[in-house]
Amino acid sequence: MGFSLLILAFIIFILADIIIRFILNKFQESKLRKERETILTESIKVDFSKEAKSLKRAEVQNPKAKILCVDDEDVILDSFRKILVLDGYSVDTVNSGPEAINLIKSHHYDFVFTDLKMPEMDGVEVTKIVKHLRPDIDVIIITGYATVETAVDCMKFGAMDYVQKPFTEDELLDFTKKSLIKRQDRIQKQLKPRVHITHLVETDKIKFGEFAIPGGVFISEGHTWAAVAQDGSVRIGIDDFAKKLIGEIDDIEFPNLGMNAIKGQPIFSIKQNNRVVKFNSPVSGVVSKINYELKEDLHSLNYSVYEKNWICIIDADKLDTELLQLKIGKNAVDFYQDEIDKFIKEMKEILKDESKSDELVWGELQDLDEKNWYLITGEFFNK
Repeated sequence: MGFSLLILAFIIFILADIIIRFILNKFQESKLRKERETILTESIKVDFSKEAKSLKRAEVQNPKAKILCVDDEDVILDSFRKILVLDGYSVDTVNSGPEAINLIKSHHYDFVFTDLKMPEMDGVEVTKIVKHLRPDIDVIIITGYATVETAVDCMKFGAMDYVQKPFTEDELLDFTKKSLIKRQDRIQKQLKPRVHITHLVETDKIKFGEFAIPGGVFISEGHTWAAVAQDGSVRIGIDDFAKKLIGEIDDIEFPNLGMNAIKGQPIFSIKQNNRVVKFNSPVSGVVSKINYELKEDLHSLNYSVYEKNWICIIDADKLDTELLQLKIGKNAVDFYQDEIDKFIKEMKEILKDESKSDELVWGELQDLDEKNWYLITGEFFNK
């Protein structure tokens, strides 16, 4: 009886928590909508005599994207503002192509939505000039049924896509959302993977587009890390670059306790399926402690390879000279960036695919055949 009451109380607690969260979310959504409605009713008509006399600006906090709309029909611009601002976009609107061009010279936008048929400067010219001056801005053509063919032609000049009018609220929202996803995916692929010094704890998972090096940690050329304690002992482990490219780790072969480690000589091994890659010690000294607990939770390496996820501790005896040969701070970041460039080049040669993007894939080495797997791991990690 008591156990049943306990279960019932637990279920009631869970349901209450769900209801409270639902109410809070609805309240937050309602609050945001009211704020955006206020922004719409108070849309600032800015008199930029040189930039854009017809400019109307509606800015929201933390916008999904910043959009500039140009059309000679106010009813179309009013629709864009009402629909997109309420959904969380910041929107500027103007009535002519020249005004739009003036604005992009001094303001940053993610998208320019331009009507195809306009006096003075049509959408084709707007597209050409925007993509020439600001190739980072995506251009969307606003077109009617009769001019779809011309809108498609604009894509030859760099336009991302076109949206047909008249459109419903849901159609415009869906189209803009898909365009934003497409833009974000393209930018992610164009950008180099980012390397940065971090102070994240083990529970803060770092996305693959980024490589982390904790402040104060030394990195070896063979991609092991070393953290020096006040007593001169050194925790070592596999670094973020190696872990992300290798992917899942099935096992770790630890060094022997009391082993005399020599800098540049094998200290531990990582196993993936039937493959083994050896990592060299970043410093010399005696192995004084092994982190056997890591073997029971290898999945934690997917969150962080640093801090508590060290592999062994070495009582170092040559730190005064050996630390000078390791990378730290900006030198470590520069080293990572060089290694990333080198790895991308090597993979293109191995895959015989020059069109391969410069985007790194988590666990990319897992898909290589055995020969190339050992070739890459040997070149990057056995140094």
